[in-house]
Amino acid sequence: MAGLGSENDQKKTARSHGPHFDMNPQTPVLRISQLDALELDSALEQLVWTQFSLCFQNCRPGFLTPLEPELRVLLHLLLWRFTLYSNSATVGQSLLSLRYHSKFSLSPRYRPLSPRQKLGLAVLTAGPRWLQERSHRLLPYLGLSSQGSVSERESGLLHQGLRNGLTLVAGIVKFTNLINFLVFLRNGRHPILAERITGAQTVFSKPNAAREVNYKYMNRELLWHGFAEFLIFLFPLINTKKLKATILSAVFGEKSASGEGAREGQELWKECGLCGEWPTMPHTVGCQHVFCYYCVKSHSIADPYLTCPKCGAEAGQPKLVKLEVEMTDR
Repeated sequence: MAGLGSENDQKKTARSHGPHFDMNPQTPVLRISQLDALELDSALEQLVWTQFSLCFQNCRPGFLTPLEPELRVLLHLLLWRFTLYSNSATVGQSLLSLRYHSKFSLSPRYRPLSPRQKLGLAVLTAGPRWLQERSHRLLPYLGLSSQGSVSERESGLLHQGLRNGLTLVAGIVKFTNLINFLVFLRNGRHPILAERITGAQTVFSKPNAAREVNYKYMNRELLWHGFAEFLIFLFPLINTKKLKATILSAVFGEKSASGEGAREGQELWKECGLCGEWPTMPHTVGCQHVFCYYCVKSHSIADPYLTCPKCGAEAGQPKLVKLEVEMTDR
């Protein structure tokens, strides 16, 4: 009976942990996978904050700024409650088939994080960020002001000492994070200091699953990016105006072109070939069409290979048109 009861307890424990009970925590996890999971989690937090801030876009500017650190911590804890606390895995880890394993467990099999470890991981992740953003406002709330029994000089020295202490602590924390990251690059475990302190180790959730790398999407993206860069390089070299004039001449033939030339000859001095208005200080560029001086000058400066938009002729040096005005008496 005792053996049967022990076997039933083991089956219940296996069912409670699900298919992850037989995972081997000793299977090494790629460093890039752990870093990608952290980047995905950071991107998710930023996305949630962006959507949350859009709810207050119609309020006055800076409405959320005074409480932004606290709101970010609240959103972080909200994500922690429905991801890490429930499944022992963050969203980024779930996407990469990873999850946390309790390193403090003596069993060689997989053991999820305890509630205390999960809470400690959340506090050590969100707490330092909030403390860093609010450290400049903590001094007045600690009673370190010039009022009361403490003199103004002593209060100033106390302020300065506490600020130097906070700066020193922040520097030590950053240096410790750097050392932890170098150790992570060495042994491939605990990319952030909070995981090392709480004993949370990243392991595969499906170690026996086939991990196939498909390069079809990457090849397609590289192909289209290369094609887009080629078009960006090619388009400025094409004289589109001249090409358009050549195509129109080839499609409509010489007859329509001559008819259009005769019509334009009659209205030669009535409109600018660029702006379509009555030409101001009319100039020519080597063809029979007339342009405003400012139009042709500005276009020639912007485009050294300027062509006439009417006939496609290459634009030369602008020359002033001499008009003979005949005055008649009525």
